[in-house]
Amino acid sequence: MSKILKINGLEKRYTSGSKELTVLQNISFEVEKGQTFSIVGPSGSGKTTLLGLCAGLDEPNAGTVELCGYDLKTLNEDERAQLRNEEVGFIFQNFQLLPTLTALENVSVPLELQGAKDANSRAKELLEKVGLGDRIHHYPSQLSGGEQQRVALARAFSNRPSILFADEPTGNLDEETGEKVIQLLFDLNKDAGTTLVIISHDLDLAARTQQILRLKGGKILTNETTANF
Repeated sequence: MSKILKINGLEKRYTSGSKELTVLQNISFEVEKGQTFSIVGPSGSGKTTLLGLCAGLDEPNAGTVELCGYDLKTLNEDERAQLRNEEVGFIFQNFQLLPTLTALENVSVPLELQGAKDANSRAKELLEKVGLGDRIHHYPSQLSGGEQQRVALARAFSNRPSILFADEPTGNLDEETGEKVIQLLFDLNKDAGTTLVIISHDLDLAARTQQILRLKGGKILTNETTANF
C-alpha cells in the first residue's frame, strides 16, 4: 500500500505575549492510502491543530507534511488550496453548511465551482445515498442536526476526495443519530475507497478504525494498529 499522508518531526508553537506555547512536538506518523485512521486525545492535546497542519490549512514551525505525494512546504497558498479542492474532503462538528442554500445547493455548489457539468445530478445522487432524497430542497434550518451532518457528509464526498478529514463528526449529535452518521461515514469511505482520518475524543469510535494515534500534551503517546486492519 502507498502512503497518502506522511508526517515527519512536526512541531507547532504559538506566541502569547512574552511566552511561547508548544502545541505539538516531534509528531511523526504515516497513513496508508484507503486506510481508516483516528487521532484521539483529551481536549488541549493538539488534535485539531494537527488536522489543520495535515490538510495544509496551517504551517508548522518545524517538520514536514507530505499529502497525496506533495510536500506542502514546497507549495504556495494557492497551490495548497487547489490540492485541497481536488483531493481533500472535510467534515466538521458544527456542519458548516451555508444557511441560505438548500441541501442540494450546499452539495452542488462546490461541484459547480470545480466546473463539474453533472453537479446537480451528482449532488442529488449523494443526498439519496445518505437518505435525504426527500429533503433536497430543505434549508439547514429545516433539518435536524443529524440531517445537517448527512448533508455535510454528501458534500464532503462530492469531489471524490482521496482523503477525508473528520473533526469530531458526531460531537453535536445524540448517541443514536451519531451512530447512524458514523455508519454512513464508514460505508461511504468503503464505497469510494477514500482514506479516512477521524479526529475524536471517542475511544469507541477510534476502535473501529484500523490505526489509532493517541496524543497527550502535544506529543504522541501511542500509535497502534487495531484488529480491523
